[in-house]
Amino acid sequence: MKTIFNIIIVISGILMICVILLQHQSSSLGSAFGGESNSYRSKRGIEKILFYLTIALIVIFAAGIIGTLLIK
Repeated sequence: MKTIFNIIIVISGILMICVILLQHQSSSLGSAFGGESNSYRSKRGIEKILFYLTIALIVIFAAGIIGTLLIK
């Protein structure tokens, strides 16, 4: 049973890294010096899907770790 949780942790961790790297970061060097003013905008399309997928993978990852800790 512990190996199942370990597999879940590894797979969700790898997928989480991939999803986080796919997300677009809209900050550039100009924003470091105050050259860019970002206002609030809603996520749309693939950006929204990646955002929710990241949250789901974090929950699965945390559940796997908690499951590993509870099984001795």
